[in-house]
Amino acid sequence: MSPRFGLADPISVEQKNELSSYPELVQKLLVNRGITDAKSAQEFLNPEYKNLSDPFLLSDMDVATDRILRAIDADEKIYIYSDFDADGIPGGVILHDFFKKIGYTNFDNYIPHRHDEGYGFHAEAVDEMKTTDTKLIITVDVGITAVDQVAHAQKQGIDVIITDHHEPLAKIPDALAVVNPKTSPDYPDPMICGSGVAFQLVRALIQKITETKNPMAEKLEPIGFEKWLLDMAGIATLSDMVPLVKENRIFAYYGMKVLRLTKRPGLVELFRKMKIQQRNLAEEDITFMITPRINAASRMAHPRDAFDVLAGSGQGIHDAVDHLVKLNDKRKLVVAHSMKQAKKKLAHATIDRVLVVGDPDWSAGVLGLIAMKLVEEHNVTTYVWSREGDKIKGSCRSVGDVSVVSMMEALDKDALVQFGGHHGAGGFTATTDQIHFLEEKLRGVYDGVKHESESEIVLETIDAELSMDDVSRTTWGHIAKLAPFGVGNSKPTFQFTDVIIDGVKLFGKEKNHLELSFKKSTGETVRAIAFFKTDADYDMKLEPGEKINLIANIEQSFFMGREEVRLRIVDVG
Repeated sequence: MSPRFGLADPISVEQKNELSSYPELVQKLLVNRGITDAKSAQEFLNPEYKNLSDPFLLSDMDVATDRILRAIDADEKIYIYSDFDADGIPGGVILHDFFKKIGYTNFDNYIPHRHDEGYGFHAEAVDEMKTTDTKLIITVDVGITAVDQVAHAQKQGIDVIITDHHEPLAKIPDALAVVNPKTSPDYPDPMICGSGVAFQLVRALIQKITETKNPMAEKLEPIGFEKWLLDMAGIATLSDMVPLVKENRIFAYYGMKVLRLTKRPGLVELFRKMKIQQRNLAEEDITFMITPRINAASRMAHPRDAFDVLAGSGQGIHDAVDHLVKLNDKRKLVVAHSMKQAKKKLAHATIDRVLVVGDPDWSAGVLGLIAMKLVEEHNVTTYVWSREGDKIKGSCRSVGDVSVVSMMEALDKDALVQFGGHHGAGGFTATTDQIHFLEEKLRGVYDGVKHESESEIVLETIDAELSMDDVSRTTWGHIAKLAPFGVGNSKPTFQFTDVIIDGVKLFGKEKNHLELSFKKSTGETVRAIAFFKTDADYDMKLEPGEKINLIANIEQSFFMGREEVRLRIVDVG
């Protein structure tokens, strides 16, 4: 068994008394997540939409909404400029749908091409928009570091409203408005994602339209229509790996409710194509099935392909979804090939604290995926690069103990041309002559950047010890009260001690998935599965009759229309 796990402390008598209205397992799961009083438990288990913060607590929201409404009244051309990932694209859809709802047509969505333009808000795009007599640009999930680009837009006579959630640098762009929870001292939750900010902008616009008795108000029927946009905010919140607590829990919780009911043609067709039962949709269906396909558009072609699926309708939607699925299939092959090359490059390398690896021919669209896989393999903060034209484009992922943005910010000014992101992930641009010194320079600033020592890293928590008899619909019902799960609200993990393996088999076309089976005292079988793992991946012998300690999640599956409560293997010892 991996030493990274630790069994949670027992709950106290006081905590039991405070949470006595809940089943014992629910009490334990709540306490393990730092929820120890009845009020907090009620708010966590029963999130309420009305508890989203007043959107006008976000910095410059009043200025932003006034400018947008003036643009609408004057029929000015508006561009929605969003990032190309599964946060920015849904956020662009949110504003797109709002403008469509109020009948405003003089707007367009712009999403930069990952390969040709790269991450960020670009002056060249501003110049292109200028040719269409654009007067206002609203960014989504991007722009907080674009000081020069915003200044360029202002010189062109174009106002810029930045809506973003990424970490600001020392200098904030001199935009007309900067709507960012991380620059808003009065906003209660600085961790909402970019689409969450876009959703709050729409709420603020609706509020102002309604309060001022603007003629557009009659087009906002039925009241509360914006809640249907929570499908996009939900996808983005789950995809962007933000903590699923506070407002993000509300976005994810209600986002899942709307996704199970949504009639968006592209999503409905995508669910059908992926064989996902919409009414039984789980958060893992989003993060493992939908998110990769949204991201595949920018990685392998153009992000507009994903936008058209999420925002589109009509006869072409089937072909659009089919195209998106094929792009993801292609992405898998490219990642596998690039990883083989990366492993060859690193075969004799000394890996210490920071890893930088790249190849001029690697696809820029898969660099983040390669970085993530290398972090998992080598447990060091990783920067991966490829060449785009005369520039080096890269993506980085943190092992968790240090912010990749803080590291890049600490470098000398010549090291990088541009960079951005947040604690765990980011992107950067460098010159071809500087990339060869990047690893050395990053190692040089590593110790000076705030990071946690190994002794400060918290063990992964085993929530409780259970028996195979506990694997039931009743237990799953208790666990599901805490869903959706993700960052900041991890899926509950349980230890099953001295359980005897009843059966072992590999499944899937390539026989690359593992299934163990166990017996309850009633004789009923419990299945435990691990995807992309075989018995050879574990240190001990996995055969029928062997006694093991198992760490696993309990989950509900509807594969092939058959409801089953089963185990997802985390570790074996």
